Amino acid sequence: MFQNTYQNKRVLVTGHTGFKGSWLTLWLKELGAKVCGYALAPNTTPNLFEAAHVADGITSVIGDIRDRELLNKTFREFQPEIVFHLAAQPLVRLSYAEPVLTYETNVIGTLNVLEAARACSSVKAFVNITTDKCYENKEVARGYKEDEPMGGYDMYSSSKGCVEILSSSYRRSFLQEDGTFAMATARAGNVIGGGDWAADRLIPDCVRSIEAGKEIEIRNPAATRPWQHVLEPLSGYLRLGHLLYTQGKKYAEGFNLGPNPDSVLTVADVAQQVVKAYGRGSVYVHKRDHLHEANLLMLDITKANQVLGWWPTYSAGKAIEETVAWYKRFYQGENIRPFTLQQIQNYEEKITWKKN
Repeated sequence: MFQNTYQNKRVLVTGHTGFKGSWLTLWLKELGAKVCGYALAPNTTPNLFEAAHVADGITSVIGDIRDRELLNKTFREFQPEIVFHLAAQPLVRLSYAEPVLTYETNVIGTLNVLEAARACSSVKAFVNITTDKCYENKEVARGYKEDEPMGGYDMYSSSKGCVEILSSSYRRSFLQEDGTFAMATARAGNVIGGGDWAADRLIPDCVRSIEAGKEIEIRNPAATRPWQHVLEPLSGYLRLGHLLYTQGKKYAEGFNLGPNPDSVLTVADVAQQVVKAYGRGSVYVHKRDHLHEANLLMLDITKANQVLGWWPTYSAGKAIEETVAWYKRFYQGENIRPFTLQQIQNYEEKITWKKN
């Protein structure tokens, strides 16, 4: 899929201790990359980073992307060729409680990582991960395209809109000359998969309730989201990194990496499918609080298909099945790393992309 681009390449992943970062780090190792991770320590117990022994065989630096001295030291010592920037404050509801932390981490932290990369001549490709929530969401019944306005109602979403604007400005200000790295941004939808235990996320909340023998409480049952397995956007990030590294600035743009249109489901539908796949559990609609969360947000992924040759592989139903299978194995006490790697291999075998 990636034409051996990652074999023996030095790849730096910020946010490698997080849910998506852990999956990406494992996949990069399977592709033969030499990986350095830079992130805060995992903030949940349990967590995928420790459960799947993600630190094995990589260089793992525990640090804050707001710490410019340690960040620059890590870049100087590791000399990465490809950078995947995932480190962020990723939770909408936490951004209401911690708006300054959210902006310092997501906006200034991203600028710090870009500056560390610019000061490091070894960097050739930079994939900057944002979110579908970066768009000014008018809750229209169609997917947003890459050239539509950035925005965001809550502090998390608006911070990611700022990151997209920052990235565009940074590219035009500093990355036009020969010898500078190629940088693209990637926007994914609601990601699910094994190993996510973050607060205020639907699948982790469902799993915790089922394992505790409690009803699943959902706040906003009619809210509609585009659901995708974690390996879907990660495959897009890897595809984008490959093209940036091998073909340079031709692909230095923003790309939507969301699911198929038929993978848009309500929160209530997803919770019921989790219960069915688990074989136990029940759902209760809890009275909503007053914190704003978008009811409808979809991405148009035509550009990623036409330009990158990338297209989703799993339906929402398949994504839920794969996710539930992971959690069931984990709670049965299985060594989860081999099963995680097997899910990556199974996904690779099913991909049918166009070649670029």
